[in-house]
Amino acid sequence: MSGDTESTTARLSAQPGRARASEIEKMIRVDHAGEYGAVRIYAGQLAVLRNVPGKEELVAKLEHMAKDEEVHLARFNEIANEYGVRPTAFAPVWHVAGFALGAATALLGEKAAHACTAAVEEVIDEHYRSQVERLDQLGTEEKPLRDTIEKFRLEEIEHRDEAIASGAKEAPAYPLLSGAIKAACRLAIRISEKA
Repeated sequence: MSGDTESTTARLSAQPGRARASEIEKMIRVDHAGEYGAVRIYAGQLAVLRNVPGKEELVAKLEHMAKDEEVHLARFNEIANEYGVRPTAFAPVWHVAGFALGAATALLGEKAAHACTAAVEEVIDEHYRSQVERLDQLGTEEKPLRDTIEKFRLEEIEHRDEAIASGAKEAPAYPLLSGAIKAACRLAIRISEKA
């Protein structure tokens, strides 16, 4: 079995330069789009909840998570510039859609806002884990990018766990809400990879 793994790694590492570069560009473009969408989701939630009496603790949690996402986005802005990767053409759509998702879930209540965070972060965990595995297969050349993605993945898991601990699964129609948000996130990933 280890022989198979070694030969697979050798084949992937020997990938022609342009194909490899294209794969890295796709990763960066979609991750940049995802972090941008996350910033917009928190902006929508905070726009609704910031002035609601009695929600100061929730707002503080959301502001903390939003700041993490802003750091992630700033880093992916730098990475995109370093690699010469253009943002997704769908950025204007994610600008509106992210804010709308955040605002809508906040309007449904605190637990729905947490359900949104948990669903989004679960998809991001899967997505980032897949990218880390792929970058590991490509060798050490992309180690700084791989390490950045892994660091951000662990922070996204913290957000997910905090949302679940705060009652995400108690949101009305949680399985339906969570499933719809996850499906939308996966679709946004596929679109952003291609355009």
